[in-house]
Order: sequence, then C-alpha cells, then structure tokens
Amino acid sequence: MSESSESDIDTTLTERATVVVDYIRDRVPAELHKPQVAVICGSGLHHLADALTASPQAEIAFSDLPYFPLTTVDGHAGKLVFGYFGHVPAVCMVGRIHFYEGNPFDISVFPVRVFAVMGIKTLVVTNAAGGLNSDYRVGDLMVINDHINLPGLAGWHPLKGANDPLFGPRFLALSDAYDLDLRKKFFAASATLKLTRPVHEGVYVFVSGPTYETRAESRMLKLMGADAVGMSTVPEIIIARHSGLKVLAISLITNEVVTAPMPRVADGLDLDPAAGKANHEEVIEAARLAGHDMRELVLETIKSL
Repeated sequence: MSESSESDIDTTLTERATVVVDYIRDRVPAELHKPQVAVICGSGLHHLADALTASPQAEIAFSDLPYFPLTTVDGHAGKLVFGYFGHVPAVCMVGRIHFYEGNPFDISVFPVRVFAVMGIKTLVVTNAAGGLNSDYRVGDLMVINDHINLPGLAGWHPLKGANDPLFGPRFLALSDAYDLDLRKKFFAASATLKLTRPVHEGVYVFVSGPTYETRAESRMLKLMGADAVGMSTVPEIIIARHSGLKVLAISLITNEVVTAPMPRVADGLDLDPAAGKANHEEVIEAARLAGHDMRELVLETIKSL
C-alpha cells in the first residue's frame, strides 16, 4: 500500500478518536478532561469504578458516544465513568468490547485509541480468566507478565492492515509489554493492604471464544506455558503499547480449567463428564466475591503513581 493510502486511513482513525474525545470533553467537568489513567473493568468487575471520587461524577454510556462500539455481554454495563483515584484523574471503562461479539479488531480496540488521543499515559486492564496453573484457585489474582496471542499467531491481529504512524511503529516489540514498575507497585499495594488473597504472576493466553476450551485444548494451552486463559485483554494491550501507554494487567481466576482427559467408554468408569464445566454465572459470582479486594488493590496502586 502506498504512503498516501496509509495516511488517508490513519487520518480517519485519528479523526474519529478525536471526535469522541471532543464529545467527552463537552460533557465532563473541565478538571476531568485529561485523565492520567484508564481502567478497563472485566466481567463482573464493574465495582472498580466505585473507587472513583468526584463531585459531580461524570458518566457517559457507550451508546451516546460517536463511533464507539457497544458491548452485549452480561456483566458489562457499557459506560465510561470519570473521577479520581485518590489524587489521580482517571476514567473507568465499565465493560469492554470483545472480538467474539462480531466486531473487527479495529473496532473492538477503538476505545484504547480514544484513551491515547485523550492523553492517558497508563492503562490498567482487568479480566476474568480460567486458571490453568494447578497452583491457582478460584478467587486468586494473577498479575500478567507475558501473554500468548493465539488468534494473532494465526493471522487475526489488531495491528493487521495499514499501520498508523501517528500512534506507533509498523513492527512493535512486545517483549516488554507489561510494565515492571507497575507490577512492583501492585505487589507492594497487596503488602500494604495486608490482603490474604493470593496474588500470582504469570502468562495469560488469549483465545477468541466465545466457547470455553475443551479438555484437550486446555492441556495444549497449559503445555504451551500459559497460567491462565481468557477471551480479552491482549488486543487492548497491543494497541495500548502501540500507542505508547504503560500497561498493568490483572486476571481474576474465576474457575479452575478442566484438563483431565474425558473418561473413555472402554474404561468403564462411572464419572460425570460435565463435572467442572465452566459457565458465565460462576465467572460473575467469583468476580462479585473478589470485587472489594480488587477495587482496593487497583486504587492503592494508582494512588502510588
């Protein structure tokens, strides 16, 4: 593709993000026009926005924003909430846009482009994930220090197509995607708050969904070195890094992934093949139970910036 063609595409993307930012600034108090931090709230983790303080607090529904995609998943309210984490101006994206909802990647990651144009420097991403690591239990937290992008390796990548040089380079290194200083601050926050909830550090594998993984697929992911699996986050991380944002990402382990082989008829064992089957309801419930600790940890981490 010629340089002029890329420029036309890039300008359109930038212009659309700018239109959204201008719309937001017309509707939120002036002191909240330039948040420093954005937080993406994963499934059932909308309570993270409760830690925001502001008078008045500003909310804008995704459906009111021009060019902004909509979320269709239970547990994702679909709104931006503006306020302060301590003294730090911030915005919470309550609900996210998933690839499996039928959105092209450039649409599902568009909110992160908006954050970049808004001038945000740090992105905190949360998600609900299945635990592949045998040491993980439901309710544990995992700070992501690396990822495996399965759809991306197969050609479904959020940076596929014409590059946008106004945001970042054509060939983006991701070996340092997850900021070390932010990870240290999160663990320090856990120690400061004296929380008993286990906090691990590990590798997150992104799968497209919306089906949960089969037993064989789960064993494969575990053998690849993944500690947790989910259907989000990695596309947002890639776009954030492409846009120059620092990233902290945390998974809440909401179910223990079943990796034991399916019993064979020839084995003659009376086992329930449905035992341990994942469902969205347990994800939401686990997020509800862990909501307070997650909220306090994110708040304490951002306050330390």
